Amino acid sequence: MKSFIFLVLSVSLAYGARLFTQRNVHPLSDEMIDRINSIGTTWKAGRNFDKSSLPYVKRLLGAKRGSSKKLRQVHHEINEELPESFDAREAWPNCTQIRTIRDQGNCGSCWAFSSVEAMSDRICIASHGALQVSLSAQEMVACADLGGCGGGNPESAYEYYQNEGLVTGGLYHGDGCMPYVFEPCMHHIKGPIPTCPETYKPTPPCSRKCAAGYKKTFAEDKHYGQEPYTISSDPKQIMKEIMTNGPVTVDFIVYADFPSYKSGVYQKTTDDVLGGHAVKMIGWGTENGVDYWLVANSWNEYFGDEGYFKIRRGNDECGIEEDVVAGLPELREV
Repeated sequence: MKSFIFLVLSVSLAYGARLFTQRNVHPLSDEMIDRINSIGTTWKAGRNFDKSSLPYVKRLLGAKRGSSKKLRQVHHEINEELPESFDAREAWPNCTQIRTIRDQGNCGSCWAFSSVEAMSDRICIASHGALQVSLSAQEMVACADLGGCGGGNPESAYEYYQNEGLVTGGLYHGDGCMPYVFEPCMHHIKGPIPTCPETYKPTPPCSRKCAAGYKKTFAEDKHYGQEPYTISSDPKQIMKEIMTNGPVTVDFIVYADFPSYKSGVYQKTTDDVLGGHAVKMIGWGTENGVDYWLVANSWNEYFGDEGYFKIRRGNDECGIEEDVVAGLPELREV
């Protein structure tokens, strides 16, 4: 009888049984971390943020969810067996931007980052590596008038890309026309780069001019996208989209346990909600019998698994399969 109970428990854990921590536990407390690790779920928790930084964490969650519903939906005919695992970094190794973990700094700009990252990846993929650009999150945040550091939605970011185009820029002090103005900082505990200031950064002013010394004008540096679209929440449709065209932008509900993610396949262990977050989905796989999505975050490489996290696949965990936004680039002559 004991062996049967153990077998049932093991199978339940592998397939994501809900073993909930008690409500109203402080999200960034040792108690939260200890409870997550004690219930034997599919992931490990650890210290990523100081307990006092909860208001700051909530400011990072700038995704307004549900916006993809008015986009046209693309449906893929799937006539082949999809691979058990896929990683865009390995599928397109010459596209270096896919492997870059960006840092949104002290700004609720996840909606912009997750979008321009996937857009940049797809320019390289569609051009077979001939065009390697890092589109400007700075322009999207400062000039698109879509919410800036106060939060926005990926759908609008893709529409701006189609209608207005984006210049290059990339990281803080990076190459390109309009680099990001917020410097990388430790969103979490002390580390090798400066700690993010507690004071919330407002949306920076828009200047439609390239950085001094850049060889193109603002208008000459523009890259445009085609009409954006969404994919249904069917995991196979999402998988086919990623392996065909490249990473996609998704958003999900952030629960109180997620800020403590360190490794493994995340699934929520609490019902306490902190906000919405947008990220870039780059692949999938299976770990210890649990199917997962592979996701790039924008809180620098010191969060989670060197900037990445895995989240349970196939059950719309935290709503991550509901709002999939993508678009193809309008390629220029090179």
